[in-house]
Amino acid sequence: MKSLAWMAGIASVTLLVGCTNMTPQQQGTMSGAAIGAAAGAGIAAIAGGDGWTGAAIGGIAGGIAGNIKGGRQQQQGW
Repeated sequence: MKSLAWMAGIASVTLLVGCTNMTPQQQGTMSGAAIGAAAGAGIAAIAGGDGWTGAAIGGIAGGIAGNIKGGRQQQQGW
């Protein structure tokens, strides 16, 4: 459990540093996919389904939604 928390922390810092040179649309896609994958895996686990399938579906849906939102922000000049 301790190593899992350590790995999650390193992954979070890496993602934050890696997003500094991205456009708002790219950032929206990445963050939407990450949030969607986590939510999909959690929902699948609660519902008794396969966590990997839930993560894949959630990641795709979140990535699409984040891409749309980030594209709108980019057009508005945020």
